[in-house]
Amino acid sequence: MKKILIHTLVAVALTAGLSGCGDSFLDTKFYRGQDLSEGLTTVPVVSSALNGTYDNFYNYRFAGNYAIAIGDIPTDVTYWNGVTGHWSAIYGYTYLDTEGYLADIWEYGYKAINQSTRVIVGAQALYDKASDDEKKELDRDMAEAYTMRGYARLMLTNIFSHQIKVNGTDFSDRPGIVISDQVILPETQVARSTVGESYAAVVSDLKNALAHFKSGGSRTERVYWRIPAAHGVLARAYLYMENWDEAITHARAALDSAKVTSLADTPAAYRALYAGEQSNNESFFSLAINATKNFGASSLGNVWSAYCFSPSPKLQRLYKESDSRRSIMTWGARNKPATPYYGGGKFNLAGSSPYFATNYIVNAPEMYLIQAEALLQKGDLDGARKALLNVARRDVSIKAVSDLPQTKDALYSFIKDERARELFQEGFRLWDLRRWDEQTEVYAISAPNEKYTYTNYKISDLVYPIPADEVNAGFGVTQTPGWSDALPKK
Repeated sequence: MKKILIHTLVAVALTAGLSGCGDSFLDTKFYRGQDLSEGLTTVPVVSSALNGTYDNFYNYRFAGNYAIAIGDIPTDVTYWNGVTGHWSAIYGYTYLDTEGYLADIWEYGYKAINQSTRVIVGAQALYDKASDDEKKELDRDMAEAYTMRGYARLMLTNIFSHQIKVNGTDFSDRPGIVISDQVILPETQVARSTVGESYAAVVSDLKNALAHFKSGGSRTERVYWRIPAAHGVLARAYLYMENWDEAITHARAALDSAKVTSLADTPAAYRALYAGEQSNNESFFSLAINATKNFGASSLGNVWSAYCFSPSPKLQRLYKESDSRRSIMTWGARNKPATPYYGGGKFNLAGSSPYFATNYIVNAPEMYLIQAEALLQKGDLDGARKALLNVARRDVSIKAVSDLPQTKDALYSFIKDERARELFQEGFRLWDLRRWDEQTEVYAISAPNEKYTYTNYKISDLVYPIPADEVNAGFGVTQTPGWSDALPKK
């Protein structure tokens, strides 16, 4: 792979102190890199290297912004008022294989993957000779690294590959991402695995994470990968694979291990979820973003405010007046019907800048929605309604399962709309539309009289191109055939 993507540095201990567009997050020392010829030679160095891995994972070019935003921006639930140029090519489907957002997602995703692998390999090398206390720390380090690598692999596979399943049709044999369980040295010859092999690696990572969490335990702070989040990402992967039984099992395990039994179901309680730093008690994993450590103008909160992205008129119509989620849907001072400015939504902290709001990455409502969809697909409509009710009660007019649709088709349609309502701004919509094989509308224009540039678009065929710099570097990563042919046409 190309050198810039995985270049490793000589060991340098740095102290965290994230500035507007800085690179460090956690208030501990970490190793941004260490000479691979020396390796990670002690348990404290492994733990420090893990913190360095979080640093690249949290970066706004990956989980801090771009890899999440790209799941919502080019879909039917998002509107862009055109005042700024940010994300315009992605939103309007005019991007090339030189698109900067894609290049950054690829680069920082693989930095997180490669550095997670270094932690895993380093911990394994030390494990047999470690003391019992050291083994516990190494197990925890490996558990977090495996979870981080599994999540990053899942994100990159979704972005740069075909959806593994599309309404029952299997695309496992399509080109996936580069998979290796060893550290990829600079300028190493590699090859893309299949989508099926990429998903198998995701599942393997997350199962390994859970095994090591069992031995090493997990931390209490949600800014670290923990047991509920590992189950949650595994449930998500199984949902995409249409493995309904495993999706249900791990979604339930995520909720059980986090001891979540109910969700906020009034406007005040829902608004409180997004009131301040780490205020969302329904979240299993979130980023360490706050007023002193944030990405400034590069934050995800800025996308949903100053960068002119907002819920589309179509999405707004999905919320009834009685829906508690409307309580955070406020508008900025510059808002006008033709040029809407959103107030931030889930990033609209009371009295603070959207810069300071964190990204909630794995959350309890998704687990209920996974169960509802999987149970419906298995023919258990009663079970699906029971799981769905936990989220649907955000609309205070819905009080019992009898208030939910009774036929399979109507219930499935409701679940799809509920995922749009609940998961907006969390980066799921594009993958949902693709896997459902929706004939969708994209590139909304002319608010408030909403029009779409492209209608009846077969979005399941959409695959983002591998960045040209990676392909042209000549180390074996090939371009996805026909990616541009799948773009919508006027």
